[in-house]
Amino acid sequence: MTEASFDDVDLVIKTMAKTIVDNADYFAQLDSVVGDGDFGYSLRSGFEVVQADYDTFDKSSVGAVLKKIALVISGKVGGVSGPIWGTAFLRAGATAGDKTELAPEDVIAMLRAAITGIMARGGAALGDKTLLDALVPVTDSLEAAIGDPAMSGDHGTTAIQRAADVAVKAAEDTKPMLAMRGRAAYTGERSRGSVDAGATAVGVILQAIASAWREKYSKEATK
Repeated sequence: MTEASFDDVDLVIKTMAKTIVDNADYFAQLDSVVGDGDFGYSLRSGFEVVQADYDTFDKSSVGAVLKKIALVISGKVGGVSGPIWGTAFLRAGATAGDKTELAPEDVIAMLRAAITGIMARGGAALGDKTLLDALVPVTDSLEAAIGDPAMSGDHGTTAIQRAADVAVKAAEDTKPMLAMRGRAAYTGERSRGSVDAGATAVGVILQAIASAWREKYSKEATK
């Protein structure tokens, strides 16, 4: 894995925002099985603003842009998703600080900070059938790729794709779990048998990022 530039950060954020907006109906449908069905639409309301206003955000550092996104998400996304996702971006931004480029170790530290923030804000733990059940394995996968010779030499393309595949499998693995947090927790045993919408969203977002990342660096390799 190699250092990520600010252009790389832009690519990830823009791809994430577009994927959330484009998949709002799908995420809401997943959430409606045992939740209140607003997850996709709530997220979309925040990331539509990110998508529309991103070019006006403070780009003086990675931390500055992530903190701005945190403010948008916290203010625009309703329900439990706003505080959870807003906290994740805020903690990641605080960890990134004034950096304008990110080493692989920086990315892992940011993800770990986001995970800790989500746990603290939502009271959730691994195995509670939340987005953490995909986000934690993703972070573990990316961390394992650091220094792995098989993951070097392609600007992180292989590592990111592997992490995206891990996310999809992890989301599918939430199907037999009992929901312990959020509206789904009130359905008890009925929450078993369906995937968690948040964990699935992580998988969908990571697959889109992996595809965009691969496209960018395959083009650069042919220049």
